[in-house]
Amino acid sequence: MTLQQEIIKALRVKPVIDPQQEIRTSIDFLKAYLRKNTFLQGFTLGISGGQDSTLVGKLAQMAVDELNEEEGKENYRFYAIRLPYGVQFDEDDCQDALSFIRPSVVYTVNIKEAVDASERALANTGLHISDFDKGNEKARERMKVQYSVAAVHHAVVLGTDHAAEAITGFYTKFGDGAADLMPIYRLNKRQGKQLLEALDCPLHLYNKIPTADLEENKPAIPDEIALGVTYDEIDDYLEGKQVSEEAQKQIEGHYLRSAHKRHLPITVFDDFWK
Repeated sequence: MTLQQEIIKALRVKPVIDPQQEIRTSIDFLKAYLRKNTFLQGFTLGISGGQDSTLVGKLAQMAVDELNEEEGKENYRFYAIRLPYGVQFDEDDCQDALSFIRPSVVYTVNIKEAVDASERALANTGLHISDFDKGNEKARERMKVQYSVAAVHHAVVLGTDHAAEAITGFYTKFGDGAADLMPIYRLNKRQGKQLLEALDCPLHLYNKIPTADLEENKPAIPDEIALGVTYDEIDDYLEGKQVSEEAQKQIEGHYLRSAHKRHLPITVFDDFWK
């Protein structure tokens, strides 16, 4: 088995999907989790205005709407959280995403004060973090807020990790990579777009250039520039298609270097340290 085949098997990516079937799979997964864990009353997720959080947010809202209708009560809610650092450059897209999702509840928590305070506290000890590391601070602060909201409302935190992100490790460990449920884990980037298209999402929300927008010295740098490979190449690779030798080298290099991100904390019983 080639490394490409091993990766596809590990990430459970299908070469072709039925968008409506995948929508149903994700919604049923979310509903089943709440039904099994009767102490839970909903989901939380940070909404960035990008493709992934828009998709997961919509699926979460559809799941709680169906549960409430089936039970004839308003027991469940989806808590959408806006988490800007100061003023977000694409705030209009964030608001469009919220209008599309129509969440049960929307909170806005500006993380700038908390992140800057953390940076100052470190500086007071003589530790000056880089712009890149401050970007990770932002991602982790956002996840901390999501867990706080979830704790207040007896909810579960959703993640937006998908196969094209998992293969590259393009997320912050214990930041946006942390969550309780990953409803779109098996999908690649273009398949996520297919689901949004099937859900009648506004075109500009899933055709926009993906960016993590964490580094202040590189504001809104496109993911594909940071990764050195395009999402089309990543998706082709995940669908078992042939890609250029350069793209394959980049993709597999990202996958091998980021293995620790896809693993639970390592113990003496794991092979990683031997």
